[in-house]
Amino acid sequence: MLKAYIMNTKLTLTIEQSVIEKAKRYARERERSLSDLIENYLRALTNENEIDEDDSSSTIKQLRGSFKFPKNFDYKKELTDSLTKKYL
Repeated sequence: MLKAYIMNTKLTLTIEQSVIEKAKRYARERERSLSDLIENYLRALTNENEIDEDDSSSTIKQLRGSFKFPKNFDYKKELTDSLTKKYL
């Protein structure tokens, strides 16, 4: 049986300090490493044309939280408004 050998390589990035701190906190809260989050995000970006139905839900889960809402964003209000428009 032939095993594929995957080599990890170090990468140096220049990112704003406050972004790094928030990203580390986000990763820690999800019991993941920052490297893992970034690797999975880059993998999802570069494989966007190769995603099948099973992978798409996993990709969405990996990317959850990777964008920012406006500070005044009210999730419950937006959800209520959206459901009201849909069903009423």
